[in-house]
Amino acid sequence: MKQFILYIGKILVLILLIMISLDVFYTYVFCHTSGRNKTELVLTTEDKNYDLVILGSSRAENHFVPSIFNSRGIKTFNYAMSGSKLEETALTLKLMLAKNFKIKNLILDVDLNLNSNSHSDNIRATFLPYFPISPIIREHYKNIPEYFSYRYIPFYRYAVNEAIGYREVGASIKSKKMNTFDLGGFYPLQNRGKNLYYDMSKFSPKKNKGYEEIRKLCKENNINFIPISLPMCQNTMKDFGNYFQEMKKIYPEIHHYENAVVDDKYFSSCGHMNVEGAKKLSTLVLNDFFEK
Repeated sequence: MKQFILYIGKILVLILLIMISLDVFYTYVFCHTSGRNKTELVLTTEDKNYDLVILGSSRAENHFVPSIFNSRGIKTFNYAMSGSKLEETALTLKLMLAKNFKIKNLILDVDLNLNSNSHSDNIRATFLPYFPISPIIREHYKNIPEYFSYRYIPFYRYAVNEAIGYREVGASIKSKKMNTFDLGGFYPLQNRGKNLYYDMSKFSPKKNKGYEEIRKLCKENNINFIPISLPMCQNTMKDFGNYFQEMKKIYPEIHHYENAVVDDKYFSSCGHMNVEGAKKLSTLVLNDFFEK
């Protein structure tokens, strides 16, 4: 029996050593890569100066063309991430400020994200490699159920999140970069959608902790905060336009552009415009906020 317990103990020690080794290896790879996603880009750069930063979900990533702003002398980068919720967006801004980013204006995509205070598993995962070394990330996630496991169990955060699993480690080692970086963070959609519609019958805007954190951070750091609702296809607006009206009651400071672009030819899907629509919207916003 004593030999058996000793044998089990050796196996457990071996497993622990393997987990620690993998954790150190994965963390090293992610922390020394800068081109795989926008989280890495923020965490591996410092002292950036921008006239305009764009944050939000894919609706911002697909809708704002930095080159249009840059061509007018407004230094711009689109840091919006597909799938990001306001919780992750708030953390992104916290990290930017900690990295001494100087930001004059911030456009935030805020409309469908007000439907809930939820998070994105995949976007949250992009912050987790830095969990042991970033007190800002740990503080931001201190109340999540997984905090203890992420903080104290080696390799756990990698084992349970496919977005930072072995495939992503392999891609990072091969230095596969996102082509959106060449477009200032803009991800263009080319096609024109058909039969456009999005069911928003279960959506209702609510107060959002992430949004209020971002608004507060902007005020504290003298950043001109420009929260914007973005265009939706007209078939959906006809049925669910009241959602955007309800938003006004909760956060009246939001600038409403949900009807700014209406023709279906400008949309790739109901909630995402194609590159033609993105250029049209970007020009409208440029003229409204920066060329008065």
